[in-house]
Amino acid sequence: MGQKYFMPPLLVILAPHSESMERTRELAETGVGRLLVKYFVPSFVGVLVNTLYNIVDRIFIGQAVGAEALSGISVIFPIMLIMAGFGMLIGIGGSVLVSIRLGQKNLKEANKVLGTAFVMMLVASAIITIVGFLVKEPLLRSFGATAETYWHANDYLDIILWGAAFQLVGFSLNNLIRSEGNANVAMVSMLISAGTNIVLDAIFILVLDMGVKGAAYATVISMFVLSLWVVSHFFSRRSILKMYKENMKLNFGIALQIAAVGLSPFCMQAAGSFVQGVINTKLISYGGDLAVGAMGIIISVTNLIMMSIVAINMASQPIIGFNYGAKNKARVKTTLRYSLIAATCISVFFFALFEAITGALVNMFNKDSEQLYDMSVKGLSISLLAWPIVGFQIIAGNFFQAINKASISIFITLMRQVLILLPLIYFLSASYGLDGIWAAFPLSDVIAALMVSFFLIREWRKLDRLC
Repeated sequence: MGQKYFMPPLLVILAPHSESMERTRELAETGVGRLLVKYFVPSFVGVLVNTLYNIVDRIFIGQAVGAEALSGISVIFPIMLIMAGFGMLIGIGGSVLVSIRLGQKNLKEANKVLGTAFVMMLVASAIITIVGFLVKEPLLRSFGATAETYWHANDYLDIILWGAAFQLVGFSLNNLIRSEGNANVAMVSMLISAGTNIVLDAIFILVLDMGVKGAAYATVISMFVLSLWVVSHFFSRRSILKMYKENMKLNFGIALQIAAVGLSPFCMQAAGSFVQGVINTKLISYGGDLAVGAMGIIISVTNLIMMSIVAINMASQPIIGFNYGAKNKARVKTTLRYSLIAATCISVFFFALFEAITGALVNMFNKDSEQLYDMSVKGLSISLLAWPIVGFQIIAGNFFQAINKASISIFITLMRQVLILLPLIYFLSASYGLDGIWAAFPLSDVIAALMVSFFLIREWRKLDRLC
């Protein structure tokens, strides 16, 4: 009643409701297997392209600038995790709420979630930029920057902090696009942004010889392009959700719900940042700056596997959230079952593939350092040992997030990162040095998978009581 879009009047008249009804019917009635495949393909392309942001930067820097610069930008990884964590807090928290509200056939409340989430993105990005510049020097030192790598890290971070708003708006709104069933649009968003990043990396680093600054500028500009694209989507006829003027305010009730749901992935990123900072200091103690560079390579390679599994989470989340909101336990269970099977198959496949071509993967990032090559190959081979079960662990843990049970999801996240991995790193590195750090990762994955199985079995039984 009296609602107005932030869009030209003609588009308001033309905006249809038939697409909204079709997508909600699809989430409720289309075969789960077919629906997962339909959502997985664009989600996989989207997250794979998203992963290329950091990987492409590292490849260009490792090949064109050298191992020292690669170690420098690897030091920044914990800070990038925190920035991504805020995007997940708002983007994933908002997308879960949207899926559930659409399942409840409450489009008005779903639009309020969108408006509040957008305001939260702007506020969070301003805080990140201001606080980031205030504490960046002690942060970089605490995360392992040395006299040789500090200036590479500082040059990169200075530019990235100014682009925090573009990162939060782009990635967070893309999650909301996916939650309304527009997976293809979300995929195109990432293709446009990552394509821009790759082209600019080549120009700024290879042609203009701008080094790490060129990589940072390429990233920020590509994020800006992504932000423009995703914001324009919510003014278009493709979107179910709409940006109404009256919803563009901080609704504290909705903001708290978004934060509660999104707290789990945020805690995962924050814990990951803290743990990575500790790991960096341990790596320097036992292997020097090159060990930090090796970890950067390992993270880049394992992220390729991780993002494949994350794509299954993205594909299943709107289906699970919608049908949980609609109290359709059969479709919730079927979606979870298919997701677990698919994630396990993907984990096993990539584990076998990457173990076979470990040397070639490392050489993508390494220009001419034999020591970095040897360190990275050994670290990657050891850290991948438990990957066949990682797919199950990730899907099972994120299931609780999709059904809005944030406390369980948060506990599972902190358990793996802080309660298991961190003590193992301290204990094993004291006895086995650098090899102990690499071995802590597969061992923590095995223990975490056993623990998450307990929670999943218990929740599976509870679903039988869902009306």
